[in-house]
Amino acid sequence: MKSTRKGTFSAQAFLDSAGIARKIAEYRRAEVIFTQGDPCTSVLYIQKGGVKLSVRSKTGREAIVAMVGPNEFFGEGCLAGQPVRMGSATAITASTILLVDKDEMVRVLHKQPALSDRFIAHILSRYIRIEEDLLDQLFNSSERRLARTLVLLTRYGKQDTPQKGVQEISQATLAQMVGTTRSRVNFFMKKFQRLGFIDYKDGLKINSSLLTVVLQN
Repeated sequence: MKSTRKGTFSAQAFLDSAGIARKIAEYRRAEVIFTQGDPCTSVLYIQKGGVKLSVRSKTGREAIVAMVGPNEFFGEGCLAGQPVRMGSATAITASTILLVDKDEMVRVLHKQPALSDRFIAHILSRYIRIEEDLLDQLFNSSERRLARTLVLLTRYGKQDTPQKGVQEISQATLAQMVGTTRSRVNFFMKKFQRLGFIDYKDGLKINSSLLTVVLQN
């Protein structure tokens, strides 16, 4: 399996080298990929675009669990025996998704232990991030949570440019992710813009200096 550097897990290379049979699906922005309660029969991989993962309570309240982007898997709960989807997945922009049948994925993971180890590490790293999101929600201010969310959405550290664009995302969605109101998000976004942390020219751009808000004591 090819990788960009030693020790790096390339999900696309994993799928290609393992010879996994999969189908490709195209989704429009805001189109539902699967809904909470649907049969859990496949693992999904984002080739292009972005996906919002959310759960809905019995009273109808929605909570965003994670935002995943290119080169990331989601829906892997089926590998742990989940019979139905525990949440919903919605495309946040035009997306190309690869769907791998659960049985096919299990077969290849059992057949190739080395790839299995890397796949597991890849998945665990995302769950660690989700745990960090929970701690962030419990202990940090809404301003700091918003700053961290924006930094994560840019895939900070995975690109070399000092300023990075964020996929089109509404302030209402950001408010759901941060756990605050849209008006508060609007207030902080204007503050970040005034301080030079973000820029709206040619779409939303995040400057690495926004990290100072995330790292502040």
